[in-house]
Amino acid sequence: MDLLQVEVLFNREQLHQKVVEMGQKISEDYRGRELLVVGILKGAFVFMADLIREIDVPMELDFMDVSSYGLSTSSSGEVRIVKDLEYSIKDRDVLIVEDIIDTGLTLKYIVENLKTRNPRSVKIACLLDKPTRRKTEIFPDYVGFSIPDKFVVGYGLDYAEQYRHYPAVCILKPAVYEKSR
Repeated sequence: MDLLQVEVLFNREQLHQKVVEMGQKISEDYRGRELLVVGILKGAFVFMADLIREIDVPMELDFMDVSSYGLSTSSSGEVRIVKDLEYSIKDRDVLIVEDIIDTGLTLKYIVENLKTRNPRSVKIACLLDKPTRRKTEIFPDYVGFSIPDKFVVGYGLDYAEQYRHYPAVCILKPAVYEKSR
């Protein structure tokens, strides 16, 4: 990890502990039911992989890929589905797994889209929440950490497709993305 470019916000151990806690809570809430876990690509795949290993209920997995950032550090507000679900969600319990909720615009679009498909329930698990940036009323059901309004990378999160492989959540120093403007 290049510490000249990032500052560690949550280390590997803190992330693991929080994911275990979230998995236990989700398992309690869905006991006796089958879950369809929907990961939002690409950012959520690392978090989702760890989270599903901590959930102790029958489940299937699916993925959506949506785009609203491009190469920017803030959401464009324009959302497009790049990859849709492969499974029907009619009459199913759906858990959306998201890496980070910022403005909430992308997630609101996803939730509204999925609700038109008549699931039994739709809940949201996110690793990181930036409530001060919210531009819409959307509230995750399971939250790892609330964070300040800083641009973060690592543990699946990226800037221009870089930094996803970092084992910690880190604040990207502004000098990195300001030089590309």
